[in-house]
Amino acid sequence: MIRFVTGTDTGVGKTLAAAALCRAEREAGRSVLYVKPVQTGLPPGEPGDAAFVAAAADVPVVECLRFSEPLAPAVAAERAGAAIDPDALLSDLTKAGDGFDRVIVEGAGGLLVPLSADTTMADLAERLGAGLVIVARPTLGTLNHTALTVEAAAVRGLPVDGLVVSNWPAEPGVTETTNLQRLAALAPVLGLLPAYPGLDTADPTTAPAELAFRSAP
Repeated sequence: MIRFVTGTDTGVGKTLAAAALCRAEREAGRSVLYVKPVQTGLPPGEPGDAAFVAAAADVPVVECLRFSEPLAPAVAAERAGAAIDPDALLSDLTKAGDGFDRVIVEGAGGLLVPLSADTTMADLAERLGAGLVIVARPTLGTLNHTALTVEAAAVRGLPVDGLVVSNWPAEPGVTETTNLQRLAALAPVLGLLPAYPGLDTADPTTAPAELAFRSAP
C-alpha cells in the first residue's frame, strides 16, 4: 500500500507527519519505506527531509531528485538547467518500493504544485495508485485550504485516506476545537501532532525521540 503525503500549503508539517506515519507502520510490525521524490531548497550534501525521517522513524529512506533553490520542483529544475521526467521518476519510485508492506511518499508543497511542465503532484499520486494523507494546520484559514485540497482530490478521483492536523496546541482554543470538528466532516482525522519546540526538518538531530499521533478529543 502506498500513501502520498501532501499538505494544504508549504511548511504545514508534511515531513513530521510522514515520519509519524512511518513510525506507526514500523511499530505495527510492517516493513515501511519513506520516499521523497523531489527535494528542493537544499544544496548537495546537506541533510533534508529524508534524513530527518530516517532519524525520527528509524526506517529506510530514498531521495530521488534534489535541487538547491527553494522553489516548486518544475521551476527549480528548469532554473538548474534540468527537466524532471515523470515517467522515469515513477519507475524509480515503483522499483524502490518493491518488497515493502508500506511506502510513504512525501510530496513537495501542495497537491497541485507543478512537478514538470504538464504534471502535478496530484498526477504523480494518481499514477502511483496512492491514497492521500492531507496535512493541515489547526489555525484560522485551514477550513478553506483543506476543503480546496479535498475538492481537488475528488475532481481527480484520488482517494483521501485521511487528515493529519499538525502543530496542535497544548491548550486548544475555540478556533482549533471548532476547526477540528469541521475538518472531521471533510475526511477522517487520522491523528493530531503537537508542536515540537526547536524542531527543524533540515536538521536530523532535532528529530523528537517520542513521535506518535494523538487522538482527536
